[in-house]
Amino acid sequence: MNAFFNLSNWIKKFLIVSLLLLIIITAACSPIPIPVNDEETTIKYENDTLVMGMLLVGGIDDNGWSEAHYNGALYAEQQISGTHFVFIDKVNPGDRPGVSPQELAEELVSQGAKIIIFNTDDMKADAVEFSKSHPDIHVIHVSGDSVWQEGKNYQPLTQFTNVMGRMEYGKMIAGCAAALTSESGKIAYLGPLENGETRRLASSTYLGARYCWQNYRNKPVASLNFSVEWIGYWFNIPGLTLDPTVVAESFYDDGFDVIISGIDTTEASQVAKTRFEQGESVWVIPFDYEGACEGVEEVCLGVPYFNWGPFYARYLEAYKNETPLDGFYYLEPDWNDINDQQTSAVGFINGPAMNSETTMVIREFTQKLSNGLILWAGPLSFSNGADFLSKGQIATDVEIWYLPDILSGMRNYTTN
Repeated sequence: MNAFFNLSNWIKKFLIVSLLLLIIITAACSPIPIPVNDEETTIKYENDTLVMGMLLVGGIDDNGWSEAHYNGALYAEQQISGTHFVFIDKVNPGDRPGVSPQELAEELVSQGAKIIIFNTDDMKADAVEFSKSHPDIHVIHVSGDSVWQEGKNYQPLTQFTNVMGRMEYGKMIAGCAAALTSESGKIAYLGPLENGETRRLASSTYLGARYCWQNYRNKPVASLNFSVEWIGYWFNIPGLTLDPTVVAESFYDDGFDVIISGIDTTEASQVAKTRFEQGESVWVIPFDYEGACEGVEEVCLGVPYFNWGPFYARYLEAYKNETPLDGFYYLEPDWNDINDQQTSAVGFINGPAMNSETTMVIREFTQKLSNGLILWAGPLSFSNGADFLSKGQIATDVEIWYLPDILSGMRNYTTN
């Protein structure tokens, strides 16, 4: 009898442990669920509370694009009384396969949102369709062009806003810092997917590097190797993209000593830190988020970053005053101080690994940009050999925004 009960207890314990393991494995392999609210879980607000909802392509702690947006929204919530911020992050095909941003926007509306922010270019179609089917909701699509009257994709939408910072300037400064620092003359650009936005930012980086290589290092352009690799998305999605860690390792293996990141996450920084600890002279310039040098101070030359808080605060205030900021906004830096957290949409923070001589030159170069130095001027051609700008011709915003190819002088890299 005792043996029977001992066996019975053993079987029960085995079944319980097996069930727990099954639950853990299922949870680990499942996509992030859509948050669901019911009457008991929906947050209750005061009648006059303005709720702003945001869909973020990455995580709120990605040290990049999404964290910058998240912090910007928190800043706006703190600045404008009577507002509340709700969000859903990791809105991408890797984390939420088969779930559309429109579905998730509906969830934010159920939480009381009267403003919905779609925070990446990939969400363009969803933002437009959601806006058309929800005329009572104000929509902000970041980095899009749907209501840019001079743009190629204009639609006469109401209660719709496109906003983007003129990060071309931040990237030019990043390129200059890389050119001033590189010992090998080999600068790598770790790019996300390839489209008009990413091509113009990579090309702006090259223009900054080229200018400083020629004018401060006094070296011929032909001696500068500026190479680009596109991983296929804004960050790593195993099985869908190149692994940015592998790409960064390949760059350094091939003698590139500065990597400029154009992706949303920190793989290049982590690889650079490891290489530095192994005794290599390498550097990195991360992207998007002002705190991106934290933890990699030994190798970080600086970071071009977005500061979304001032615009989001301005938008909330205008909405409450019944003067909404509909339309297209292409935001300049505040040239009085590009790192002014209350006023500047984009900035560049010098990193701890930038030496004093480079710091002085970067200050001078930034001042030249603020005084009207134009690097998007001819003669310029594309990497495929096609002409772009004739001598003395200055590119328009439309030409830069919809850049069809990277510039001549840049090289397409193939990861080993």
